[in-house]
Amino acid sequence: MSLVTTDWLNENLSKVKIIDCSWHMPQTNRNGFKEYLRQHIQNAIFFDLDKNSNQNTDLPHMLTNKDSWEKIVSNMGIKNTDEIVVYDNSDVISSCRCWYNFIYFGHNPNLIHVLNGGLKKWNKEKKKTTTILPKKKESIYKATEKKELVKSKKEIDKNINSKEFKVIDARSRERFEGKISEPRKGLRSGSIQNSFCLPFSELINNDNTFIGKHKILEKFKSTKCDLDVNLVFSCGSGVTASVLALAYSLIDNKYMPKVYDGSWSEYGKI
Repeated sequence: MSLVTTDWLNENLSKVKIIDCSWHMPQTNRNGFKEYLRQHIQNAIFFDLDKNSNQNTDLPHMLTNKDSWEKIVSNMGIKNTDEIVVYDNSDVISSCRCWYNFIYFGHNPNLIHVLNGGLKKWNKEKKKTTTILPKKKESIYKATEKKELVKSKKEIDKNINSKEFKVIDARSRERFEGKISEPRKGLRSGSIQNSFCLPFSELINNDNTFIGKHKILEKFKSTKCDLDVNLVFSCGSGVTASVLALAYSLIDNKYMPKVYDGSWSEYGKI
């Protein structure tokens, strides 16, 4: 149950912890936190993808370490046993990255969900929002890193020859094929050798909901990638890779999300 509906959340507002993980591409000139202050779902806690990441690298929103994650989540007042719903108001469905982070740090995958359609669908249905900030009572959260769920550049390079897993890239086909420049400065155009392309946008409807499971399966099959092997997802900076990971979990409920954290922000450095 990676996804929950707006109706389900509306009926369970007091039973779950709610996180607003709205993050926007730099060129959009949008600020997720400022938008959160103007409007959010009742009791939602803001999660800043950039601040709650590894601050000792020039790569965007890389996974932080275990101690830092425990402090971040404890400060949010979330417990290990809490059921969590993450949403966003973003064109890149950034809630999926927060979903991935929680799973990587050992939260029960059955207790972490993404709101299908996010704030866009919530508002379209005229469900209630607020400007009132939630009161947080600090908790004691304990994390367990699932290191097998993240890949490094060294592992990506090694895999080109060893072929232990397949890499699927969530960027647009034009970026994947190197036909247009990357939005981030200092990156060459192109893609990882032997990787496949499935633009995350092809899995998302106009109302920011995911397309149906049978259509998701068709999209993955259309990549010509062997789906019976280990799959690792990549993108520009690890955000939309998580969208593909969540989508794949909808058609394979045993799949645990695996992401190349540095993605093209690292691999495409000039």
